[in-house]
Amino acid sequence: MVKYSESTLNDVFYALCDPTRRAILERLSKGETRVTELAEPHDMSLPAISKHLGVLEVAGLVTREKDGRVRRCKLVPENLETANEWLEKYRIFWEESLDRLDAYLKTVVEKEKEKGKGSKHGRKN
Repeated sequence: MVKYSESTLNDVFYALCDPTRRAILERLSKGETRVTELAEPHDMSLPAISKHLGVLEVAGLVTREKDGRVRRCKLVPENLETANEWLEKYRIFWEESLDRLDAYLKTVVEKEKEKGKGSKHGRKN
Protein backbone atom coordinates (compact mmCIF):
# COMPACT_ATOMS: atom_id res chain seq x y z
CA MET A 1 0.00 0.00 0.00
CA VAL A 2 1.38 3.39 -0.98
CA LYS A 3 1.25 6.10 1.68
CA TYR A 4 0.63 9.59 0.42
CA SER A 5 -0.03 13.04 1.73
CA GLU A 6 -2.73 15.31 0.37
CA SER A 7 0.01 17.64 -0.85
CA THR A 8 1.80 14.88 -2.78
CA LEU A 9 -1.43 13.73 -4.37
CA ASN A 10 -2.30 17.30 -5.38
CA ASP A 11 1.17 17.78 -6.90
CA VAL A 12 0.88 14.53 -8.88
CA PHE A 13 -2.54 15.34 -10.29
CA TYR A 14 -1.46 18.90 -11.09
CA ALA A 15 1.54 17.51 -12.96
CA LEU A 16 -0.65 15.04 -14.85
CA CYS A 17 -3.22 17.64 -15.90
CA ASP A 18 -1.00 19.00 -18.69
CA PRO A 19 -0.65 17.09 -22.00
CA THR A 20 2.97 18.17 -22.47
CA ARG A 21 3.92 16.79 -19.06
CA ARG A 22 2.05 13.55 -19.77
CA ALA A 23 3.96 13.24 -23.06
CA ILE A 24 7.22 13.79 -21.21
CA LEU A 25 6.34 11.05 -18.72
CA GLU A 26 5.41 8.71 -21.55
CA ARG A 27 8.77 9.32 -23.22
CA LEU A 28 10.62 8.81 -19.92
CA SER A 29 8.79 5.51 -19.39
CA LYS A 30 10.99 4.20 -22.22
CA GLY A 31 14.16 5.19 -20.40
CA GLU A 32 16.35 8.01 -19.21
CA THR A 33 17.01 10.78 -21.74
CA ARG A 34 18.45 14.24 -22.23
CA VAL A 35 16.33 17.36 -21.73
CA THR A 36 17.02 18.42 -25.32
CA GLU A 37 15.58 15.11 -26.57
CA LEU A 38 12.48 15.65 -24.44
CA ALA A 39 12.01 19.09 -26.00
CA GLU A 40 12.32 17.93 -29.64
CA PRO A 41 8.71 16.82 -30.28
CA HIS A 42 7.28 19.94 -28.63
CA ASP A 43 7.01 23.36 -30.19
CA MET A 44 8.48 25.20 -27.21
CA SER A 45 11.75 26.51 -25.88
CA LEU A 46 14.12 24.66 -23.56
CA PRO A 47 13.22 27.03 -20.69
CA ALA A 48 9.53 26.14 -21.20
CA ILE A 49 10.35 22.42 -21.13
CA SER A 50 12.46 23.06 -18.05
CA LYS A 51 9.43 24.60 -16.31
CA HIS A 52 7.38 21.51 -17.12
CA LEU A 53 10.18 19.34 -15.75
CA GLY A 54 10.20 21.46 -12.60
CA VAL A 55 6.50 20.70 -12.03
CA LEU A 56 7.20 17.00 -12.59
CA GLU A 57 10.10 17.16 -10.13
CA VAL A 58 7.99 18.84 -7.43
CA ALA A 59 5.48 16.00 -7.85
CA GLY A 60 8.32 13.51 -7.45
CA LEU A 61 7.68 12.00 -10.90
CA VAL A 62 11.09 12.76 -12.45
CA THR A 63 14.63 13.49 -11.42
CA ARG A 64 17.14 15.60 -13.32
CA GLU A 65 20.89 15.12 -13.17
CA LYS A 66 23.59 17.27 -14.65
CA ASP A 67 26.52 15.49 -16.29
CA GLY A 68 28.86 18.22 -17.51
CA ARG A 69 26.77 20.34 -19.86
CA VAL A 70 24.18 17.63 -20.41
CA ARG A 71 21.06 17.40 -18.26
CA ARG A 72 19.42 14.00 -18.12
CA CYS A 73 15.97 13.09 -16.83
CA LYS A 74 14.66 9.88 -15.38
CA LEU A 75 11.15 8.72 -14.48
CA VAL A 76 10.39 8.03 -10.82
CA PRO A 77 7.23 5.92 -11.04
CA GLU A 78 6.46 5.53 -7.32
CA ASN A 79 4.34 8.69 -7.12
CA LEU A 80 2.36 7.59 -10.16
CA GLU A 81 1.41 4.62 -8.01
CA THR A 82 0.12 7.13 -5.44
CA ALA A 83 -2.34 8.52 -7.99
CA ASN A 84 -3.24 5.05 -9.22
CA GLU A 85 -4.03 3.84 -5.70
CA TRP A 86 -6.27 6.85 -5.08
CA LEU A 87 -8.10 6.30 -8.39
CA GLU A 88 -8.42 2.57 -7.75
CA LYS A 89 -10.57 3.18 -4.67
CA TYR A 90 -13.02 5.13 -6.80
CA ARG A 91 -12.94 2.63 -9.65
CA ILE A 92 -14.00 -0.09 -7.24
CA PHE A 93 -16.73 2.16 -5.81
CA TRP A 94 -18.14 2.94 -9.26
CA GLU A 95 -17.97 -0.64 -10.46
CA GLU A 96 -19.86 -1.82 -7.39
CA SER A 97 -22.41 0.98 -7.83
CA LEU A 98 -22.92 0.12 -11.48
CA ASP A 99 -23.29 -3.57 -10.63
CA ARG A 100 -26.03 -2.69 -8.12
CA LEU A 101 -27.73 -0.46 -10.70
CA ASP A 102 -27.58 -3.27 -13.26
CA ALA A 103 -29.15 -5.72 -10.81
CA TYR A 104 -31.90 -3.23 -9.96
CA LEU A 105 -32.69 -2.54 -13.61
CA LYS A 106 -32.94 -6.26 -14.31
CA THR A 107 -35.53 -6.61 -11.54
CA VAL A 108 -37.50 -3.66 -12.95
CA VAL A 109 -37.47 -5.22 -16.43
CA GLU A 110 -38.61 -8.57 -15.02
CA LYS A 111 -41.46 -6.89 -13.13
CA GLU A 112 -42.53 -5.12 -16.31
CA LYS A 113 -42.48 -8.41 -18.21
CA GLU A 114 -44.64 -10.03 -15.51
CA LYS A 115 -47.15 -7.18 -15.71
CA GLY A 116 -47.24 -7.49 -19.49
CA LYS A 117 -48.06 -11.23 -19.45
CA GLY A 118 -51.46 -10.62 -17.90
CA SER A 119 -52.70 -8.21 -20.57
CA LYS A 120 -53.54 -8.77 -24.23
CA HIS A 121 -50.51 -8.21 -26.54
CA GLY A 122 -48.39 -7.21 -23.56
CA ARG A 123 -50.21 -3.87 -23.16
CA LYS A 124 -52.54 -2.47 -20.59
CA ASN A 125 -55.86 -1.09 -21.78
